[in-house]
Amino acid sequence: MIRKFFIIKIIIFFFLININLFAKETDYIIEGIKLFNKQEYNKSKIYFEKDIVFNPKSEKSYLYLAKIFEQKNDDDEEERNLQNVLLINPINEEAIYMLTLLKIRQFDYVESKKLIEKFKMVCDDFCSKSSEMKNKLKKIIPEK
Repeated sequence: MIRKFFIIKIIIFFFLININLFAKETDYIIEGIKLFNKQEYNKSKIYFEKDIVFNPKSEKSYLYLAKIFEQKNDDDEEERNLQNVLLINPINEEAIYMLTLLKIRQFDYVESKKLIEKFKMVCDDFCSKSSEMKNKLKKIIPEK
């Protein structure tokens, strides 16, 4: 009887610890988004990175980190974070859109074209952006 009571105490203890960790996770992402919206990119970056420590599959945190690096014109870090988003969720429209624009800025015609085709297949909320991407892609096509 005492052993069962002890086991139940341990289970409840671990349950309470996990609830506390989950609350911390959501606090990090919420605080990061607030700071990002205030354009405090360095401070918000720390919160998104903390969220990733607790939740390595935090699609939203990787996406916001990509947005931060886009603001800082750090193409390598932006691409790395967008690729992480697409590993977690291969049909994330916003990540595909941002990666397409990045590839267009880098004059990567082949990859841009592939991403635009992928975007057409998955678009739901961002479908209106498809024509914008096509127009930008046309501008980088070398003339014959």
